[in-house]
Amino acid sequence: SVLADRLGATFKSHKSNASVAEARLGAGGPKIILAKPGSYMNTSGGPVTSLMKFFDLDISHVVVLHDELDIPAEDVRIKLGGGHGGHNGLRDIISACGSNDFTRVRIGIGRPPGRMDTADFVLKDFNSTERKNLPLTLELAADAVEEIVKSGVLEAQNKINPKG
Repeated sequence: SVLADRLGATFKSHKSNASVAEARLGAGGPKIILAKPGSYMNTSGGPVTSLMKFFDLDISHVVVLHDELDIPAEDVRIKLGGGHGGHNGLRDIISACGSNDFTRVRIGIGRPPGRMDTADFVLKDFNSTERKNLPLTLELAADAVEEIVKSGVLEAQNKINPKG
C-alpha cells in the first residue's frame, strides 16, 4: 500500500484472487503491477501464477515482499532466489511457479521471544513500539522495490541491504 500511495495507484479486485494496482515508476518509467493476494499467505502461489499468466510475466520479473524471522525487526533485505526457509508462503509460490528465481524483499520481524510458538508470534498483533516503527520499515521496503525496478537486484542490494 505504501508504494501504491507513492505512485497514486488504486487497488482493484482482479480475477486472479488478488487486488491489483498498476502504475508507472515516474513519468514514462517502467510499468509496475502491485498485487495483494486475496488468499491466505500460505496459499499465495495460485494468485502469483495467475497474475504471471494474465500479465505475461517471467518469474525473473516477480518481486515478493514477505516477513522474515531470520532478520532483525525493522531491517529490510533484498535476495534473489533461494529456498523457502520454512516460510509457507514462499514454499507455495515456489511450488506453484516451479521456480525460485524471483526476487524477495525480506522484511525482518526477528525471532519469537523466549519459548513463544513461531506460528503464534507471526500471527500476533504488533506491540506499540513495533506499530510506531512499522511505517519507516514499510517505507524502506517500498524503497527496495523501486530500487530493484530502476537499478536491478545487485545495485538495489548494495543500496538497501545493511552493511557489515
